[in-house]
Amino acid sequence: MSLDFLGATLKKIRKERKYTLKELASQIGVSISFLSQVERGKSNVTLESLKKISDALGVNPSIFFEANDELLAEEHRQFHYSDLSNSTVGASYLPMLVTINPGENEGNAFSHDGHEFIFIVEGELTVSIEGQEFVLKQNESTMFDARKNHYWYNYHNQVVKFLLVSSR
Repeated sequence: MSLDFLGATLKKIRKERKYTLKELASQIGVSISFLSQVERGKSNVTLESLKKISDALGVNPSIFFEANDELLAEEHRQFHYSDLSNSTVGASYLPMLVTINPGENEGNAFSHDGHEFIFIVEGELTVSIEGQEFVLKQNESTMFDARKNHYWYNYHNQVVKFLLVSSR
């Protein structure tokens, strides 16, 4: 997704939901200035922020993807998402194919309501849950309570692709 598309979409939905910048920023735990910069296309969002924004606005995160561009914040080339939900609204779970480039190991653990299911399609993924790290290899899976602090890393020199199913 381009930063401009993300920002314009975020601002449009925020206004439709009648949220002020202050209200939404407070709800998702970010500063007003950060949220304003995102809306103006001046700042990237992390996976954590995108999830919190989507949850707060009650939208499928895929709404922030341009129809012909499945890259999440290509400017920082960290994650590549393919929405597998066909943009279904109101589903109790969200399936996505996530691709993480080799060596992508930055990011902060976060939590959210629901559960997450991860199935490794290709490569090896390091999963951190409550500070405990373990490696999942091709055709392996895990499911966990997403209220626990968690994140995924690619410490290896090959791309990792995994199916992520996140419930609300």
